[in-house]
Amino acid sequence: MSFEFRQCEKEGVKFDGLYEIQPKLFGDSRGYFAETYSERDFFEAGLKMKFVQDNQSKSSKGVLRGLHFQTNHPQGKLVRDLQGKVYDVAVDIRNGSDTFGKYYGVILDSEKQNMFYIPEGFAHGFYVLSDEAIFTYKCTDFYDPSGEGGLMWNDPLINVNWTEIAPDVNPLLSEKDGKHPAFDPDKKYFDIKGKWQK
Repeated sequence: MSFEFRQCEKEGVKFDGLYEIQPKLFGDSRGYFAETYSERDFFEAGLKMKFVQDNQSKSSKGVLRGLHFQTNHPQGKLVRDLQGKVYDVAVDIRNGSDTFGKYYGVILDSEKQNMFYIPEGFAHGFYVLSDEAIFTYKCTDFYDPSGEGGLMWNDPLINVNWTEIAPDVNPLLSEKDGKHPAFDPDKKYFDIKGKWQK
């Protein structure tokens, strides 16, 4: 198998469906080669999703994108950093989950080439740690602007510890990302399978 799959766990509790994935790098003085996706290996690991869309963004240091989710066509995302380094965060908003309202963060580094799989039913965002970052992700459903949703990047209940990774965090936000609502623990959001509950 060309990948190491590690289910994400925090404080002894596993985040169902959330994985950090490390591809095997084959390198020499010329550089390296790696497989970045193999349906066979992912299926053998139990990750039997189908990807239908690839996205890519470029961001400068200090940019924070998130925390995003999509209601009408929820997306699972396989994310990685092609250039630079980001702190990537997933927030479980699947009602009934053991980790509902909790987040998990991982540093994605182009030198390491690690990846993060975030299933449907999570909010997602990242903060750029390097001078710039080129970020790419594969999605299990198509983008639907009518279903855009989000949560405050600094929501006090979710309490993402951005400063643990970047002590001088002063994020550059889009106007839209600066207006996302707070997390409401009494709201249903997604069901346990990642389907939006109206």
